[in-house]
Amino acid sequence: MPRKKKTPKIFVLDTSVLLYDYASVSNFEENDIAIPISVLEELDHFKKGNDIINFNAREFIRFMDNISLNGTLHDWIPLGKKGSGSIQVIMNESSTPDARKVFGADKADHRILNVAIQMQSEFPERKVILISKDINLRIKARSLDINAEDYTTGKIKHVDELYAGKSMIEEVSSEAIDKLYSEGSGSPEEFGISEPKPNQYFILKNASSSALAYFNPETKMVERVHKNSAYGIKPRNAEQAFALHAILNTNIKLVTLQGVAGTGKTLLALAGAIERRSTVHQIYLARPIVPLSNKDIGFLPGDIKSKLNPYMEPLFDNLKLIKSQFKETEKEFKRINEMQENEKLIITPLAYIRGRSLSNIFFIVDEAQNLTPHEVKTIITRAGENTKIIFTGDIFQIDTPYLDTQSNGLSYLIDRIKGHPLAAHVKLEKGERSELANLANDLL
Repeated sequence: MPRKKKTPKIFVLDTSVLLYDYASVSNFEENDIAIPISVLEELDHFKKGNDIINFNAREFIRFMDNISLNGTLHDWIPLGKKGSGSIQVIMNESSTPDARKVFGADKADHRILNVAIQMQSEFPERKVILISKDINLRIKARSLDINAEDYTTGKIKHVDELYAGKSMIEEVSSEAIDKLYSEGSGSPEEFGISEPKPNQYFILKNASSSALAYFNPETKMVERVHKNSAYGIKPRNAEQAFALHAILNTNIKLVTLQGVAGTGKTLLALAGAIERRSTVHQIYLARPIVPLSNKDIGFLPGDIKSKLNPYMEPLFDNLKLIKSQFKETEKEFKRINEMQENEKLIITPLAYIRGRSLSNIFFIVDEAQNLTPHEVKTIITRAGENTKIIFTGDIFQIDTPYLDTQSNGLSYLIDRIKGHPLAAHVKLEKGERSELANLANDLL
């Protein structure tokens, strides 16, 4: 008996979805896409600027311009790809009930809700779903009996199961640990390790001894990890030793470090990069600009340099800490100043390097939890020969609207690269900044 063909759904897209992923319209299979005219109006306000949301706004506007060549936008236009549905811009944003009257304001969100209500009335035989990254809008939609969902493409399912990059192996025989110290390596079976992932780290221990190790994907052996220092910075715990090993390992081209404030993510990445300075042409330390309280950077006084300094200061603090390991008269101290003067070491907003070639560069991206999966992908795809990229961040400290612990670029990257021989990940858990900082992380 032939299978009954499913009736395509209608997805009404909110502006937040398109600012998060301009290509989202291609991810709804054979279902149809309704774009309220208010969404296009809102995108027009976002088209100027250098942030990822501005890029996404421009790209979607270009997409709509191209697809409008195939028909009138207020009619259903096929998206073109086989197995895809159609797209339509909804001009009429009136409905019964009227969300503008229900919530007492004529705003874009309420007009978008009206489009969803209108679609339900016009197509009673089809399921209509509002897709939005805005939690509040989804709640309002459900209060009006509108099906509302988050945009889940690029969203990982279980943050609590996110790959940590390290494991504790207990009850390892003393003979195996002694062999690791004397010979430097051993087979996974000797340590009771089954199916290790490439570049996975291990704390091996028993009642009397312990050792740090990792699985080398080239040799297929478990090898000892030493607590080596980098430009005066010494690891203070096992996870920091693992992180520094991954940073200094020339066979690993992509490193992700995740952990709360004070665990040493950025400091280790910068110290490791300076230690490896002779192997690359430049070191870039960048972070996205995310203004506090969602205020535009233009509200701050001064020229562009003065505006950006507050956002870059935490990166300079890490550099100052590395320099403080040496006296001003020592060559190591002077070398860092020379690297900055000669632009061998550059601290910059992430937007300032968009579009540049990333060949022969040690590239550190700080606060990567404030990036979208698309932006992370864009950065990595620009990597040229002899480039190493390190992403650091805390997935529980997100300052960007429409991103959360499951949908931010850092979580997405950690989940996708686990087990790849070119990549390594370490979750840093112990704060080393101060007892007071640890108190805040634990109790507040």
